[in-house]
Amino acid sequence: MASLSELLPCAAIRLDIAVADWRSAVRAAGGLLVTQGVSTDAYTDEMIGNIEENGPYVVVAPGLALVHARPSPAVHRTGLAWVRPAEPVEFGHAANDPVTLVVALAAADAHAHTAAMAALAGLLADPDAAAALRAAPSPQAVHRLLDARERGGGQPRRSGPAVQRILTVCGNGVGTSLFLKNTLERVLERWGWEQHVTVEATDTVSARGKASGAAVVLTSREIAGLLGDLGIPVRVVADFTSEKEVDAVLRDTYDV
Repeated sequence: MASLSELLPCAAIRLDIAVADWRSAVRAAGGLLVTQGVSTDAYTDEMIGNIEENGPYVVVAPGLALVHARPSPAVHRTGLAWVRPAEPVEFGHAANDPVTLVVALAAADAHAHTAAMAALAGLLADPDAAAALRAAPSPQAVHRLLDARERGGGQPRRSGPAVQRILTVCGNGVGTSLFLKNTLERVLERWGWEQHVTVEATDTVSARGKASGAAVVLTSREIAGLLGDLGIPVRVVADFTSEKEVDAVLRDTYDV
């Protein structure tokens, strides 16, 4: 699998650029994907259409938007772009606006970028690393920071449930749901539950068919509204990079 630094070269990073609104921020990030030969302008339109259709669920953490669409013929290869607006941008997210960092993902398939997403989620979940990334003075500085290894920590282990499956759900199953999956897996590992609970990132359509075999769904408020009644609990997470919030949701779900 491609590494984070391979998917996000310095040429795909732009800092402190002027954007008028969320659409122009997405277009700026999409334009970087186009200039790198990752995708076409049609994919940028698809990213904007995804937000227009499903709402601002792509704002996965305070100040952070991970914009993307489904794999499509408009994607030539998997890649990332990184845009830091000169001024914060409103996407319309009740909890996580305004956005100060826009990361665009173009995925050629549902698998090639998973390791890179895990590394990025790990870095942005670390307060010191996230602060350094947001304050980086140059694309080269961003690139160096992204090479850092994901951080971890030890917590007391808890006895877990029988083997169960949790679904993390987003509109397309290739971007924001992977962020939430990685955060959830870190919490499960801290608890010592990784052998008891499997986590699957999926999209809204597939989630409806998979819900009968799952214990719970974790997702954003916007996607929860689209899913409706699945016959299993649907838990809302506002900050997809927050282990503290996911820990609390997991405690409530399993009453521990």
